[in-house]
Amino acid sequence: MPAEKMHADEVDTDAALVGRLLAAQFPHWAGLPIEPVWPVGTDNALYRLGDDMVVRLPRRERTTGTLERERRWLPKLAPLLPLAVPIPLAEGMPADGYPFAWSVYSWLEGENATVERVTDLRQLATDLARFIAALQRIDPTGGPPPGEHNFFRGEPLARRDEGTRASITALGAAIDVGAVTAAWEAALRAPGWERRPVWIHGDLDARNLLVRDGRLGAVIDWGGLGVGDPACDVMVAWKILSEDTRDILRTELSVDEATWARGRGWALSQALNALSYYTMQTNPILVLEARRWLAEVLADG
Repeated sequence: MPAEKMHADEVDTDAALVGRLLAAQFPHWAGLPIEPVWPVGTDNALYRLGDDMVVRLPRRERTTGTLERERRWLPKLAPLLPLAVPIPLAEGMPADGYPFAWSVYSWLEGENATVERVTDLRQLATDLARFIAALQRIDPTGGPPPGEHNFFRGEPLARRDEGTRASITALGAAIDVGAVTAAWEAALRAPGWERRPVWIHGDLDARNLLVRDGRLGAVIDWGGLGVGDPACDVMVAWKILSEDTRDILRTELSVDEATWARGRGWALSQALNALSYYTMQTNPILVLEARRWLAEVLADG
């Protein structure tokens, strides 16, 4: 576990609290074993419940809206997708000193899709493209636009300019400021998305993709769910794939040049924001991942 809290406004949780919440609100599950899930979630504390469920408790108030939208939309999206997604099973209420609504979901087996666990990156690129394409084909009518509820995933890239430049300044000598700034400004020059917004997952990376026997099988943590610019999901090309497999995703999805450039910008922005916010003490897994994303983006200039 990290030695420090990830967020200054984070609420403490533990298995004992989960047990008390279940006993009071869902007594039929109260006798099941409860175990913390590793790696820990950045926005929700996760506790496995029995063999086939997981309890997710927001770490801070900002996250509560993400679970609300997941509960509404995941049951509708899941039947239309080629990979498994977690299904909300129950909504818990604030109690016992814990201040937020929380959720119980179905548990999906698998391991995070780190490079060493993926048997074939070319197959992963194809599977990711098919998943993203299926998600984008779903009618976006009524879907939530980018906003605080999904960390503004899918918004126009230009709206991230101020925050991204602030991260560059904060990181200073820890990065190649000239190369990073040039890469960011190149992404900003790409035309924006002017067609109908599409469904996006918003946070496709190794921690939210599950593999079994080396093959992608599930997509979890839909806190970035919304409808917006598809470049937000295209950034997975730099988060997961290698230089020689990125084009597979691009070809399978028929990604135009501008969207590809914005996707690279999204990956860059995500890496910089993570590195300027988290540390090796608060979230070492994400810091190491973000360093890799940054390296992939800069090597692909």
